Amino acid sequence: MSGRLEAAIFDLDGVVTFTARVHAAAWKEVFDDYLRSREREHAEPFRPFTEADDRAYVDGRPREEGIRTFLASRGITLPEGDPRDPPDAETVAGFAKRKDARFHARLAEMGVDVDAGAVRLIRELRAHGVRVGMASSSKNAALVLAKAGLDDLFDARVDGTVSERLHLRGKPSPDIFLECLRRLGKSDPSRAMVVEDAEAGVEAGRAGGFGLVLGVDRGGRAAALREHGADRVVRDFRDVSVERLESDLANPRDGPASAGAG
Repeated sequence: MSGRLEAAIFDLDGVVTFTARVHAAAWKEVFDDYLRSREREHAEPFRPFTEADDRAYVDGRPREEGIRTFLASRGITLPEGDPRDPPDAETVAGFAKRKDARFHARLAEMGVDVDAGAVRLIRELRAHGVRVGMASSSKNAALVLAKAGLDDLFDARVDGTVSERLHLRGKPSPDIFLECLRRLGKSDPSRAMVVEDAEAGVEAGRAGGFGLVLGVDRGGRAAALREHGADRVVRDFRDVSVERLESDLANPRDGPASAGAG
C-alpha cells in the first residue's frame, strides 16, 4: 500500500483536550450519589465508582450507553424513560440529564486544557493536504471546542448529537468514524487513520478498517490499547509527524514502532 495518508480522525476528550478528567469527575459525582441512595433505600453495600469503572464501562461510549453499561455491571437496570424526563427522574434519560448538568458545572470550574502537540499535528496534517475530522461520543464537543478557542480546527465533526440524530451506534462500533470519513469527502478507510485514547475507540478504528490506528496512552494503558487494536501507541505528540504517520500507514503494526512513545 502507498503510504499516502488522505484523512485523519481524532477523538476529542483525552486526545486533543483533557476534558476527560472533567467528564470523569462528573460521572463519579452522579454515580456515587445514586449508589449511596440505593444503600439508603435498598440496603445495598456502597461501592464507589472508580477509575477502573470509568475505563471499562464509560470512557469513549455515548452517555446513555455508559449509564446502562456501568449500572449493569452492578446488577442494576433502569427504565429508558423519555427525553422529556427531568434530571431527577430514575431513568436512563433522567440520569443522562443529571450527568450533563454536573459536567457543565465542572467545566465552568475546571476549564479546558488543550494538548498543544495534538493541535500542532492537526494543523500540520491539514497543511499537507490531509483532511482532518473529529469523532466524539460527547454531546458537548462543540461547547468544549468553543471554550478552548478551537472552533476552526477540524474540517468535519461528528459528535454525540449527530450520532443520535443519525442513529449511529456508539464505539466500539466504527459508525461515527466512518460517518466522519464520509463528511471529509473520503471513502477508503485504509488510507485514513484514527487517533484515540480509549480501548473502545481503538477497537472501533480497527473494526472500521482504518489503515492506521494510533493509540494515545494517557496513563499506563499502552498494552490495553494495543490489545484492542492500536497499531502504534504514543504518550504524547512531540515526535509524531506527517512523514512518520505515512510510514506507519504503509507498515502498520511494524514491531518497534508500536512501542514508540514520543
